[in-house]
Amino acid sequence: MNYKVAIVIPCRNEENYIRGCLDSIIGSDYDKNLLTVLVCDGLSTDATPLIINEYEKKHSFIKLLVNEKQTTPYALNLGIKSVEADFYIILGAHAEIEKDFIKTNISTFKMDEQIGCCGGVIRNIPQNKTSEIISLAMSSPFGVGSAHFRTGLKEGYVDTVAFGAYKKEVFEKAGYFDEDLIRNQDDEFNFRLTKAGFKIYLNPEIKSRYYVRGAFGKLFNQYYQYGFWKVFVNKKHKTVTTVRQLIPFFFICFLISGLILSFIFRYCFYVYIAINIFYITAALYSSFNKTTKVTDGFKIAYTFLILHASYGMGYLSGLIRFTFIKRRPESAKLTR
Repeated sequence: MNYKVAIVIPCRNEENYIRGCLDSIIGSDYDKNLLTVLVCDGLSTDATPLIINEYEKKHSFIKLLVNEKQTTPYALNLGIKSVEADFYIILGAHAEIEKDFIKTNISTFKMDEQIGCCGGVIRNIPQNKTSEIISLAMSSPFGVGSAHFRTGLKEGYVDTVAFGAYKKEVFEKAGYFDEDLIRNQDDEFNFRLTKAGFKIYLNPEIKSRYYVRGAFGKLFNQYYQYGFWKVFVNKKHKTVTTVRQLIPFFFICFLISGLILSFIFRYCFYVYIAINIFYITAALYSSFNKTTKVTDGFKIAYTFLILHASYGMGYLSGLIRFTFIKRRPESAKLTR
């Protein structure tokens, strides 16, 4: 297995996590003479660059690159273009990989020549009680739909993965990550990848860990941005890239229109109440499949609402901005 592998890590202000991320890579069983780790730092204001410099001095395969634009897609392209490799793996600074992570990725490509990208299952690591609740909600199909890399309920061909590994040929045919995007750059790239004739494969044996941020406000903002930027992706490609993205949007439209119509038509009020009761019941049923604790069950159900409402509100906001007002995206700093 003499394949050259490059791991690209976009980061900014990750002093609490970058050590664990790099230590997990160092502890992997892949030949370090064939490995290059490119940490693309977005002008961190904490000790992140100093920590990376320490690792760079001890391990010749680890390199620090400066991401002057402070955006995720620019960091990804910076890392990919800086080194020649057979495979490129995208990793988050909050993530840690299992010992056989790299080897299992490479062996997955051998299953089918059409596989251009593969990935595995993320195991969420909570940091406090709130992040434990968020982790449980994000591992439920009710919370994240068909995001199988979170639920681990499927092996096979999918439309996207997290922390994907890519053949170098993919970038030659599909191009690089879209630097206009602040979020959803991996989803958008994977859409172009499949349009170029490649497939994406989810292998549950490819395992990583991810430290979940423990704040509902940050979760709301994260999924709001996902929904918001999804509209820009759809507008750019003149198509809806995945049907599941529309469900939270329709949910928000229902909540708004149903409330208004309930004041006008009595029967609309009863239908509105009935559907909301059905949603609450489904949310509670799904949440108590994840826990036996009553308080935690209600908190997980509340997290479901945050996931669905924030994404839907972001999508609605994106429609107004990119479709009706027709404004261009503004620059934003790296948030990964």
